[in-house]
Amino acid sequence: MEHNKKFKLVSSKKTRYLLPNIITLGGVCLGISSIKFSIDGNYSLAVTLILLAAILDALDGRIARLIKGTSEFGKELDSLTDFVSFGIAPVLILYFWELNKYGKLGWAIALIFSVCCVLRLARFNLTKTDENQAWKNNFFEGVPSPVGGLLILTPLIYDLTKIDFGFDIKFITPYLTVVIALLLVSKFPTPSFKRITISSKTTVFLLLSAGIIFISLLFFTFETLLAFIITYLFSIPVSLFFYKKQQKKYSEKISDEDHEDIL
Repeated sequence: MEHNKKFKLVSSKKTRYLLPNIITLGGVCLGISSIKFSIDGNYSLAVTLILLAAILDALDGRIARLIKGTSEFGKELDSLTDFVSFGIAPVLILYFWELNKYGKLGWAIALIFSVCCVLRLARFNLTKTDENQAWKNNFFEGVPSPVGGLLILTPLIYDLTKIDFGFDIKFITPYLTVVIALLLVSKFPTPSFKRITISSKTTVFLLLSAGIIFISLLFFTFETLLAFIITYLFSIPVSLFFYKKQQKKYSEKISDEDHEDIL
């Protein structure tokens, strides 16, 4: 008598791999949906979906590491999702909103950004940090794609806020897009918040801050997002300062070790 075989998508021992990948797929659905809403002219919802996709992108890797569900498949899926959600969707939103007014040049700028984004993701997948240079894990090489996708939307985000500085920010859209595209493929050190350690004493303050940020995003979505973007831009030169400091310290350490070997 034959035993009934139960169909299993994955083995019971590997179900922990599903959750991070489901979150990743949710991000790509948000990115594609944002394109649809931008075509409909609903730019506020389109930007909101890109923001949600960025939040999911920040969560999937951390959840995977937390539940020990990391995999090569998940890594490749994450990169493909990032390209769709942050290399294609944001620049198409921008194209339907403003870049299309520049004709062929506007489309060329959109293509430049997408090409730079896919190059940045390919380089990121191949980058391996030397164990002796673990301090480099605190920095990204160039602007990460989720941040880049949000940065190019800055003029649109400003336009969606109730803030008025008395000038039309739309004119910087093509220039900003090209600059951010170049920053994606640059080797400029930018801050990475993956290695931040939090002591038990500061957990309460962290939760309080998270609550305030959530409430701010809920009621003042675009104003809060604009504040985050400005803060991030100011953090780049600070990141460069600390990178150079760490690099100098590492070089001095290597020099001292070589000197000891000679003696």
